[in-house]
Amino acid sequence: MFRSTVAFILILALMTSNFSRLFIYAGFELNKDFIATTLCENRDIPEMHCDGQCYLSKKIKQAQEKEKNNNQELKKNNYQEAFLTEKPVLVTPFSIFLCLSAGEIPFDLPVQTTTIFHPPKV
Repeated sequence: MFRSTVAFILILALMTSNFSRLFIYAGFELNKDFIATTLCENRDIPEMHCDGQCYLSKKIKQAQEKEKNNNQELKKNNYQEAFLTEKPVLVTPFSIFLCLSAGEIPFDLPVQTTTIFHPPKV
């Protein structure tokens, strides 16, 4: 019971984030008379036949900017920082101990060999 409720809530949350413009259009169509009479910027000029389209376009622009800002924030979080030191690497048991105590982890690149592997002959 609990798992199905949580799954339903997660699916609903994903759908609302993906279909935000659909919900804006649906809300506009359901409240078209109210928006046209009270929220429309051009309600005093009936010759324009705006009927709340200005309000709809404003809400869609807000949703697009919000989505764009969310995408930029997600991209910012994807960057990884690299910590590079300019100290010469000298591998001795004492230097490894010093590196580990300073919070650094020693890292050696793999050595490229020029010999070709041959299976043993019988």
